[in-house]
Amino acid sequence: MSADQKWLLIRNYDLWSHLTDEEYLELHVVNHFIEVPKGDYIYFEAFHHNKIYFVKEGYIRIGYIDESGREVIREIVQQGEFFGQVTLEKNNLNGEFAQAYKSAVCLCAFSIDDFQQLLRKKPSLALQYSKQVGTKLRTIENRLLNLLNKDVKTRLVHFLWQLLQKNSDTITNSVCIPNYLTHEDIANLIGSSRQTVTTLINELTAEGLLQFNRSEICFPDVKKLQNQGTVV
Repeated sequence: MSADQKWLLIRNYDLWSHLTDEEYLELHVVNHFIEVPKGDYIYFEAFHHNKIYFVKEGYIRIGYIDESGREVIREIVQQGEFFGQVTLEKNNLNGEFAQAYKSAVCLCAFSIDDFQQLLRKKPSLALQYSKQVGTKLRTIENRLLNLLNKDVKTRLVHFLWQLLQKNSDTITNSVCIPNYLTHEDIANLIGSSRQTVTTLINELTAEGLLQFNRSEICFPDVKKLQNQGTVV
């Protein structure tokens, strides 16, 4: 990938979009650009991997290996999001792994020390980053509350609503978004089983709320979906 293509990918990311060309050159953001082939691990069972990553293209599976040797997926990160040492603390990934999913990925990677130096140079960047971290932490908190307090169908509908908001710039009454998730992925992300998720997706399809296939997820009646359970 050429330097100009890397530059364009970085400029499309919200965190960097407000910087001038001169500030880009000063901060050397493009020098931290990396590409990872499909299926490769960015890090695996990490405890002392002190970097933060910004996704420019592609999807990243974030998870860990449990005591029985089973993969547990906690999050699937996509373009415009970040992962790794997001709180800028060191040595606290607790055995986490990050893997390029579905296709090759393009990332912008910084060591914690380098990124903190960058933030000190640009207070406005630090403010923007802190807002994005706050949003990410609230999403994690809401997911935990849903796991504790909601039934599986309500969790699924809530997850689908969030997915729709994240992947559609304009939400009309009928929307289709690209699909990068399997039933197994969704089950992992909402704390259920693949069989239960498949059954519930079939129910939502029969109710006219969902059309789910490998390439896209369609929502024929967004208002009705929003009113299901406690999604609002």
